Amino acid sequence: MAEQHRKRTLDSGWLAARSTEVQFTGTQLTTTHPPTGPTSPWMEALVPATVLATLVKNKVVPDPFYGLQNEHIIDIADSGRDYYTFWFFTTLNCKLSNNEHCDLNFRGINYSADVYLNGHQIVLPKGMFRRHSIHVTDFVHADGTNLLAVLVHPPDHPGRIPPKGGQGGDHEIGKDVATQYVEGWDWMAPIRDRNTGIWDEVSISVTGPVKIIYPHLVSTFSDDYKKAYLHTTIELQNRSSWTAQCSLSVQVTIEPEDSIILVEHLQSQNLSIPANSRVQYTFPELIFSNPYLWWPNGMGKQSLYDVVINIDVKGFGESDSWSHHFGFRKIESHIDDATGGRLFKVNGEPIFIRGGNWILSDGLLRLSKKRYSSDIKFHADMNFNMIRCWGGGLAERPEFYYYCDYYGLLVWQEFWITGDVDGRGDPVSNPDGPLDHDLFLFCARDTVKLLRNHPSLALWVGGNEQIPPADINAALKYDLRLHPYFESKDESSKPVGDLSPTPSDPSQYLDGTRIYIQGSMWDGFADGMGNFTDGPYEIQNPEDFFKDDYYKYGFNPEVGSVGMPVAATIRATMPPEGWKIPLFKKLPNGYVEEVPNAIWEYHKYIPYSKPNKVHDQIQLYGDAKDLDDFCLKAQLVNYIQYRALLEGWTSHMWSKYTGVLIWKTQNPWTGLRGQFYDHLLDQTAGFYGCRCAAEPIHVQLNLATYLIEVVNTTSKELSNVAIETSVWDLEGTRPYYSLNENLSFLPKKVAPIIEMEYPKSKDPKPVYFLLLKLYNMSDKSVISRNFYWLHLSGGDYKLLEPYREKKIPLKITSKVSIEESVYNIQMHVTNSSERPESRSSTVRPSDGFCGTQSLETPHFSVGREHETVLLKGIHGCFSGKSDGLKVTEIKGSDVGVAFFLQISVHTSKKNSKEGEEDTRILPVHYSDNYFSLVPGETMPINISFEAPQGVTPQVLLHGWNYNGGELIYEVV
Repeated sequence: MAEQHRKRTLDSGWLAARSTEVQFTGTQLTTTHPPTGPTSPWMEALVPATVLATLVKNKVVPDPFYGLQNEHIIDIADSGRDYYTFWFFTTLNCKLSNNEHCDLNFRGINYSADVYLNGHQIVLPKGMFRRHSIHVTDFVHADGTNLLAVLVHPPDHPGRIPPKGGQGGDHEIGKDVATQYVEGWDWMAPIRDRNTGIWDEVSISVTGPVKIIYPHLVSTFSDDYKKAYLHTTIELQNRSSWTAQCSLSVQVTIEPEDSIILVEHLQSQNLSIPANSRVQYTFPELIFSNPYLWWPNGMGKQSLYDVVINIDVKGFGESDSWSHHFGFRKIESHIDDATGGRLFKVNGEPIFIRGGNWILSDGLLRLSKKRYSSDIKFHADMNFNMIRCWGGGLAERPEFYYYCDYYGLLVWQEFWITGDVDGRGDPVSNPDGPLDHDLFLFCARDTVKLLRNHPSLALWVGGNEQIPPADINAALKYDLRLHPYFESKDESSKPVGDLSPTPSDPSQYLDGTRIYIQGSMWDGFADGMGNFTDGPYEIQNPEDFFKDDYYKYGFNPEVGSVGMPVAATIRATMPPEGWKIPLFKKLPNGYVEEVPNAIWEYHKYIPYSKPNKVHDQIQLYGDAKDLDDFCLKAQLVNYIQYRALLEGWTSHMWSKYTGVLIWKTQNPWTGLRGQFYDHLLDQTAGFYGCRCAAEPIHVQLNLATYLIEVVNTTSKELSNVAIETSVWDLEGTRPYYSLNENLSFLPKKVAPIIEMEYPKSKDPKPVYFLLLKLYNMSDKSVISRNFYWLHLSGGDYKLLEPYREKKIPLKITSKVSIEESVYNIQMHVTNSSERPESRSSTVRPSDGFCGTQSLETPHFSVGREHETVLLKGIHGCFSGKSDGLKVTEIKGSDVGVAFFLQISVHTSKKNSKEGEEDTRILPVHYSDNYFSLVPGETMPINISFEAPQGVTPQVLLHGWNYNGGELIYEVV
């Protein structure tokens, strides 16, 4: 994130009060009558956040995300705008020396504000997505003590929520430049204050006479990426009354290894800046040989340089300093002839897009670095490589982009247009967008300047399922035209906008490096012509995702399905009447219609059945007995559904598709649809289905053809590998086994290998388990492992119900390391039931590398790079010593697959408050979860989390065969 010299963030010590309850003016509040503390009508405020977030914090209103409590909060349409017009007050310390200047900065206010500093009023213009920097040097007190009050006004057109209507309420919010989801959507209840508040960072910054403004960093390449060029343009403002003689420098460093910092460049320039003027300056380009490149998740390392720009003024010293991390990379895209989809390339390498749609972290805009860190790491953990920031939500914040840079998530950023609100909604909405087109364009240009230095930012898009009004669209096309260097050869004959005059240096463009697409279903997305050809958004038959006729177009920007969380989340976010599972209504045609309770309906539950098309996927496992049983079976379905979605799309990589984005990855509230982790940050099993399916090298079963396929999305050929296929039945025997050796796979290809023929064998079992392993023949290290539970055609999974009674023994070996409050636990979980005697002599990879004398190398694509984790058995993994290891055994006398194991972290009972239902510690990052183990198999699991102070964590294991939960580790 960009950092300015002597910047201090004002994120604590704020008070708030409803404007109608405050009897003093802004001048009085910041001179003679400041509030003295959180006494009525004043209360402690959340800044940054919204008015509603502050009211919830102070229990003035109930939590709108719990049960039906949102219905007990008055909507702005009924209360009037004054009800949510609030004062915010704080004190700030700023003491200036000679020739120093102070700016008061607001990175986001919704929707307009009156600012008072020490009795001086500054009126801030409207617009949720514009920054405000106020020169307050003449207003601050010499002693450094200052009083600040901000009167925040809601959006001008908050709209009304109709009893029945389309997305975005009555669509009035579209007349303003603001978030549109706040009037409600089919996945979101309405936000009562429409996100009114100081919703983003507030800071003060102190500089000398000359200030650095809006640096723009751009990389270009030559010699097949062996040479890189850094282009830099900045603006400089001299606020003094004399010509400033300046020394301007740029320093570029990188830390390729821990504690080793390389200074790649240090360049200085002398220049004069006239008094009271603002100038633009472009540095001579810096040349880098063999640069460290930035790659998306799954393609390589996310190498980040640090760029520091300093300006010294003669007679003063350092006047200002600005820093930002920077990644050398080039992103291109074109419409692919073979598929009709938009095909992306990074650093010349094609990338198959697998990612998800994103609204925002929290519907009350309680945004934080810590939350963003978890959010984005979760996406990297799922092996995703792109996030789409949907047009009805936010232009995401620099903190969001920082973690996307760090973890390698490409970002598709939309502007604030949606089809539902801006011309295509029900009832029919206004096609002319916001009332103030100039304001929209100002916010758009300011957003580009805010975000353009982030390597993860891949493209700009005009709107969701709609294009902006013609004049806005034309302006964006021109403003975001590409520098000739960044024009794709495939589209060079179709320039976007008027390319003249053309600055020679790309850093002189507003952006110039990223393509602008006018709408989410245009120009290589969906049908490319703007027709509603994204979706669907409900439960699907898993095998359908693999069929050639499933989706016609090359890149689907939205396809969604179910998202039921675990039972603990339902209990934590709903009263007992919300714990009732749906009624399963049998229809005459044999299909089932689910009828959810009123609370689930309010929280936008998507059923696990689609009458006339998809039989109820939960009932395939038998009748759900209660909430716990329903949610467990829902996790089974979640895993299958989302793994099949991604495997089906990947099966057609380059032949039919160039990418897919799932609608959506999470909810900004306690919703019950389209999510891989819930609002409390607990993952569903769908999270791990995606993680499995989207690994860079992957072995999978095509559910339509039953061909075993290998997917290689990397740029390297895979050779001297083997595929082991084994089927396990419910009796614990292995009736089918095959081994295919000496295989090779080309880069960026999908290869069908052989049909999995067990269903065609004599007397196949109606329900069975399938384990696929792709491994290196040289050292038996596993590259990809994929476990399925399957039934014969036309069957179901009901035989799994009595299988729950089997007691499969497990052995868990654990070791923990603790750094401050962060815990890292390494576990090896072993199914210690005996292997079938008839197969014990069969040479299998798992015979040689799952015990304490073995070698196993699972490959994960998480975090900053494509990592290889080498685990030399239990003792080897822990430095060859057994000291500090804890071994836990779960007794059992049965032989078979330990099915659908789920690990969770909790506070111990001694830390739990009386009557407390939810003991989970969240978030937790697991290297895998909801996994299954065949007899004799070991799975390494890494767990990391931060525990609250004074809490003793314990690790529990649940599973199909371990319904009550087993304590497998407790930190002493």
